[in-house]
Amino acid sequence: MNFDFSDDQKMLKDQARKFLDDTCTLDHVRKILEGDAGHDEAVWKGLCDLVFAGAAIPEEFGGLGLGPLELCVLAEELGRCVAPVPFSSSIYLAAEALKQFGSQSQKETWLPQLATGACVGTVASSEGTQPPSPATVKTSFADGKLNGTKIPVADAMISGIAIVLANTGGAGERALSLVLVDLNGDGVSRREVETIDPTRGHGEIVFENAPAELLGQEGQGWDDYRRVEAGAAVLVAFEQVGGAEAAMNMAKDYALERYAFGRQIGSYQAIKHKIADMYVKLELARSNAYYGAMAFAEDAGDLELAAAAARIAATEAYRFAAQESIQVHGGIGFTWEANTQFHYRRSKLLALSLGSASRWKDRLVSELEKSNVA
Repeated sequence: MNFDFSDDQKMLKDQARKFLDDTCTLDHVRKILEGDAGHDEAVWKGLCDLVFAGAAIPEEFGGLGLGPLELCVLAEELGRCVAPVPFSSSIYLAAEALKQFGSQSQKETWLPQLATGACVGTVASSEGTQPPSPATVKTSFADGKLNGTKIPVADAMISGIAIVLANTGGAGERALSLVLVDLNGDGVSRREVETIDPTRGHGEIVFENAPAELLGQEGQGWDDYRRVEAGAAVLVAFEQVGGAEAAMNMAKDYALERYAFGRQIGSYQAIKHKIADMYVKLELARSNAYYGAMAFAEDAGDLELAAAAARIAATEAYRFAAQESIQVHGGIGFTWEANTQFHYRRSKLLALSLGSASRWKDRLVSELEKSNVA
């Protein structure tokens, strides 16, 4: 069985890498970090002009009509360069939710705008430090009006639409539904929220009788959200794999050029072991990400299991590589001028973007228990 990507997918990956190498260097990322923008508009526009944002959106809605595997190869390249763009919010989450659960009218209205970047989308589920669940979601939707507060919401300040996990009054898991809301409409207020990675903006959104509409069936929101979240977890895992590899290579290159006591520091056993450990964790994460990609592409029954495994392995690999890269760089690695901080910041942000590692470990155990019972 061949688990490798096809030649066309590798070509897409190469095109994305060439574009990002030219337009999204770490110097570009630093400008966003030290500025107030929250994302790089030029890079985002370039990705949309190349129709990368519409890669997996059907052709009838202005996309390329490709699939999850193409998104996976793009995600790895975006992670490699720590791209400061709203790709994950708008494409992994909002576009996928619309594709899977939106009505024909909702798709016709919003998917073309997401494909071209005319509109940025996001998914708003969290309401604080607790993970979203039927017991914790208090934002309510009734009679076409949405009320409540969502925080933190990725790319909240630049998004035009949000898909909100809201309580519609049922019982248990059937209490939640997905709701589509125009963030430029009445009853919506936003404020920026600081995170460890300012190159990916976050915010708080408050809804006060904001006009909204159901996305999918009422009472199916929790199941629908978990399905979208599982697919996004696979894609974020590829971002983390790309970032982990870049952080490892950054450490390796520095170890080969830096001399101490007349020798390359890469010749010392302690440094060799650090980089070797990075590589081992990276390859474990990559294999789990590939398995997740296969399950995502085939809409397999074990997608949630594969997504949880990919999420856990990739989170650990990126965390370790980013942290150890700073250690390999020594004292300079801790300074503001060092580029090691970009991967450290992004690794911390991605580790929480879809819920913590402990939450995904619980989910993995739950899926394993289900498979054992079956």
